[in-house]
Amino acid sequence: MEITLDKIIPIPLKENLEKRPSEVWHSNIRFKTGEKVKIKAPSGTGKTTLVHFLYGLRSDYTGTLNWDGKALNHLKPDQKAGYRQKEISVVFQDLRLFSQLTARENIELNRVLQEPYYPATVIDEMAAALQVDHILDQAAGICSYGEQQRIAIIRALVQPFSLLIMDEPFSHLDLNNTKKAAALIDRECDKRGAGFVLTDLDEDQFFNYTTYLTL
Repeated sequence: MEITLDKIIPIPLKENLEKRPSEVWHSNIRFKTGEKVKIKAPSGTGKTTLVHFLYGLRSDYTGTLNWDGKALNHLKPDQKAGYRQKEISVVFQDLRLFSQLTARENIELNRVLQEPYYPATVIDEMAAALQVDHILDQAAGICSYGEQQRIAIIRALVQPFSLLIMDEPFSHLDLNNTKKAAALIDRECDKRGAGFVLTDLDEDQFFNYTTYLTL
């Protein structure tokens, strides 16, 4: 899986972004399988917008964004769905869990998108590693935000992917839980030969990044 950006600029932020340097906006960038990319992005510079562009949720930009050499804006809905089921997984900043479903049910929705990549027992194993196994059968809406964040990470990891996109995935985790979540993500990416793109406000040393960019 390869995503390429050719001089992408978000239309709503165009005026502001033209006044400041960026290693992503109005540049030629490539994200591909096997690479681990960190994008440091101050507030208001469009990191969540970028994640939505990369995942194909928004198209209000100038320039060209390609998935595997094909212009994203020209792909049919079923083609985009196929990529999201097999090639691209995501951890949204707002998590997008279904509050009325249990934590386990939220994870299961991704695990069974296609022929399951993992058996159901892996949910319990990952939850134990991130210390959220005790809330798997609780409604997601009554879990703390930090617990929900770890559930969203597990949900992203149980489906097939060659590229994982994450928007501030550790924002509500303490250092100990962040290290555990980062280790699980690293292990899963290495196991599959997958890559990731991670946006965040600050620098960190949780991964051996292939590329480090500023937005």
